[in-house]
Amino acid sequence: MPETETAPAPLVLLPEAAAAEVYFAPLALALSSYISPQGIALVRDAFVFGANAHLGQSRQSGEPYISHPLAVAEILAGLHMDEATLVAAILHDVIEDTAVAREEIVLRFGEEVARLVDGVSKLTQIRFKSKAEAQAANFRKMMMAMVEDVRVILIKLADRLHNMRTLGVMRPDKRRRIARETLDIYTPIASRLGLNSLRHELEDMGFAALYPTRYRVLTEAVRKARGNRREVVAGIEDRFMQRFAEEGLRVMIDAREKRPYSIYRKMQQKQLSFKEVFDVFAVRVVVQTVDECYRALGIVHNLYKPLPGRFKDYIAIPKANGYQSLHTILFGPHGIPLEVQLRTHEMHQFAESGIAAHWLYKSSHDQGTVTQARAREWLRDLLEIQQKAGNPQEFLESVKVDLFPDEVYVFTPMGEIIELPRRATVVDFAYAIHTDVGNHSVACKIDRRFAPLSTILENGQTIEIITASGAEPNPNWLSFVVTAKARANIRSFLKNLQEAEAIKLGHRLLSKALEGESSSIETLPPERLQRLLAEYHHDSLSELLREIGLGNRMAPLVARLLVADTPSQGADDRGVASTVAPIIISGTEGLVVDFAKCCHPIPGDSVTGFLSTGRGIVVHRRDCSNAADAGVHPERWLAVTWAAVPSGEYQALIAVHAKNVRGGLARIAASVAETGADIDDVRFDDRDVNLTIITIALRVKDRVHLARVMRRIKQIPDVVKVVRP
Repeated sequence: MPETETAPAPLVLLPEAAAAEVYFAPLALALSSYISPQGIALVRDAFVFGANAHLGQSRQSGEPYISHPLAVAEILAGLHMDEATLVAAILHDVIEDTAVAREEIVLRFGEEVARLVDGVSKLTQIRFKSKAEAQAANFRKMMMAMVEDVRVILIKLADRLHNMRTLGVMRPDKRRRIARETLDIYTPIASRLGLNSLRHELEDMGFAALYPTRYRVLTEAVRKARGNRREVVAGIEDRFMQRFAEEGLRVMIDAREKRPYSIYRKMQQKQLSFKEVFDVFAVRVVVQTVDECYRALGIVHNLYKPLPGRFKDYIAIPKANGYQSLHTILFGPHGIPLEVQLRTHEMHQFAESGIAAHWLYKSSHDQGTVTQARAREWLRDLLEIQQKAGNPQEFLESVKVDLFPDEVYVFTPMGEIIELPRRATVVDFAYAIHTDVGNHSVACKIDRRFAPLSTILENGQTIEIITASGAEPNPNWLSFVVTAKARANIRSFLKNLQEAEAIKLGHRLLSKALEGESSSIETLPPERLQRLLAEYHHDSLSELLREIGLGNRMAPLVARLLVADTPSQGADDRGVASTVAPIIISGTEGLVVDFAKCCHPIPGDSVTGFLSTGRGIVVHRRDCSNAADAGVHPERWLAVTWAAVPSGEYQALIAVHAKNVRGGLARIAASVAETGADIDDVRFDDRDVNLTIITIALRVKDRVHLARVMRRIKQIPDVVKVVRP
């Protein structure tokens, strides 16, 4: 306990809370095996403090509320967690559900315990727009606390495990919601941290609550299969023991059934029937050393033939959470498929307890393990994702993507193994190497051959990334990257880029609007500008310009407020001052100028602009049906015109009415290519047996270029007409 000027009064269990003593006894018994009497006394103080704080509160089952935090502490005692974790587990709901303040916990139990309790507590003081936003914000708070101290998530997982064990008293809709959240978020986190003993129980209880009928049917199928195969599996165990003894190997053998949720997921993911799931039954062989793992593998392969293509070496290449083992599937007696897992005692301990093994086995494993290293690496990635995420919901989405890795292993040119989720692309690989490598990627080589950056990677490939100092992330990358790290970094870069572009566009828009008011940004009285910034709750002019550039504020309205208290005269029918010069569009404005997909404007077309909230300017052709509705939001429409020499290529649509003849599309495509245009998309609409309308999306430089393409297509004998929709 920290030193204070005035020591807090001794803790005494209130008479009304005395009945809760019965719930402390199992925890005290569990602690007696590894914690000192002084430590148990500290945990008991936490029990007394918590029981008094929760006095009068009950769970839906009718039990005193303190029974829940004590059960959470008992689960953590099974992992041999330290006193601070156990005290925090007992107090994990007091800040959230009672009148106890954080300062009182600091005074009684120290800053370390208070920090753990605070990390698990929800954000109850902040009002959120929706339940989803609140859940995302609470999740981000918990995960960030976990980055600082992994014990936060261990307390939360134990809390969720006890809640799942007592889920039966909840309403069916609440049961399903909690079960879905458990399967979506908490079991993947347990898996990532290697806490398989907790994960398996959470998965099966979540499965039973979310899909009770499926759980019942699958459990019954396993029960029937067990009756047919138990004797066979027992016979295989005996043969293993006999052969291992002959070879001089001391082993521990454990036969098990695959858990219902694991079978269900395999059936779902691989579209298998129950009979096609090979590893419903498995034998775990635990040996002394890594060398004996491979010797034991040879022995079991000599006893029973292995199933080709089903051997996995997770010792040489561990899973994302550090799990290590050899997996093989054998053809057992009577053709019964049997999974065999071979691992050392240390691998087995960490397979069950994961990162918690640091406390469970710390006396002999102080140097850390693969599991711990992988967990720390994931926590570092979480911190980077959090820093780049725009809001809590984006962070939650990114982490959810990152929690379901079905691994693929590829190599750097130097032979380093990089582990990525299934369907990861070259861009994901680049960001896994380093953020700067991802941001500056321009090309790649896969097994020494050039390949697109969007290529989906396969096991065993060697990837070389080619970078350029001036290169930047492409917005299109977001359509194919799968890792949270890549997605967060690309979004962060684009968001910063968009803000810079939005400020430039906002400056142009406000300057044009002020010209119509015979003023300029430079000549505005500073006090008037500051008054408007205060009214809009902006800290700087740049913030106001960004809002204008993103279409969240109207430049003409801002200009009028800046120069006078009343609107200027001479506004046109769209609410824009008639003397305001049009905005010049060059085609290089990037993220804050977009071209409408309804009419596909190109240089040379007569155009108008619409200020779309959060997107900037959307350019339409003046004859577009959407532009004809300008009266609906006249203040959002503004005059735009093309630069004298616009740059880049623009998408245009043409409709080709052609006869149904063999090779017609090929001739049209060849004609387009001859004019230097590129085809993006082709759609067919058969009007009748003889005539087809082919809608082609192509990229051209301007209206003159498009006219040349259309004339060339019209020269094809089978083409009836070419029009622009």
